[in-house]
Amino acid sequence: MTVPVLAAAAVHKSYWLGRREIPVLRGVDLQVLPGEMVALLGASGAGKSTLLHVLGLLDQPSAGAILYDGQPVHALPVVQRARLRHQHVGFVFQFYHLIPELTALQNVELARMMQCSLFGYLRQRRAVRTAATGLLVQVGLGERLGHRPSELSGGERQRVAIARALLARPRVILADEPTGNLDSATAADVMELMFAINRQHGLAFVLVTHNEAIAQRCHRTIRLRDGAVVS
Repeated sequence: MTVPVLAAAAVHKSYWLGRREIPVLRGVDLQVLPGEMVALLGASGAGKSTLLHVLGLLDQPSAGAILYDGQPVHALPVVQRARLRHQHVGFVFQFYHLIPELTALQNVELARMMQCSLFGYLRQRRAVRTAATGLLVQVGLGERLGHRPSELSGGERQRVAIARALLARPRVILADEPTGNLDSATAADVMELMFAINRQHGLAFVLVTHNEAIAQRCHRTIRLRDGAVVS
C-alpha cells in the first residue's frame, strides 16, 4: 500500500477570542498520495487556508494529527517542525510573498538558504545558483533573473514563487489560491505550469481554489464546509 506523502487525521483547529472559542476545522481527515494533485474547494470561511497552514506546519492543530510519510509530525519541537517544513513542503501563496529588495534569482535562492546554516549555504552557493537559474529558465523567466518583484508582472511573480518552492525539492506543494490575484489569461498560464510540474516531477499538490474547472482537472477534489470535509 502506498504511504501518503501528507495526511491529516481527525484534525480540529480553534481560535480564541477572549473566552470565546471559535472552531475553524472540525475533524478533518485527508490523505495525499505521492504525485497526486488534490483540489480543495469550499466557500470563503470554510477553513481551506487554515487547513493548508496546519498541513504545512505553519500552525498546530488543536486536536488530531498531521503525518508526513506516515509519521506524526505536528507535536515535534518548533525547530524540528521548521526544518521538516523547509525540507518537505513548498508553499505558493496568492500574494507571492517575495522579498521586494531581492532579484528574482535571489528570491528563489532564499529557499535553500532557509534549509541550512550560513556556512552550509556558502559551501554550496554556486550549485544553488545554478539550480535556481535552471528553475527560472524552466518556468519561462530565464531573461528576468536580475529583475526585482516590482519590475515583474503578477504572473511572473507567481512563477518566481513556484520556482522558489521547487528549489527546496519538496515532497508536496501547498498552493493557496495561486491564481486568485491574476487576470484570467495569466491565471491559465500559471495553472498550466503547475499541471506540467505535477506531470514532469511527480510532485504532489494540494491546491486551494474556487474554480470548479481547475478542480475538475485535478486527480481528486475535497470539499470543505464549515470546517468539515463533506465530499
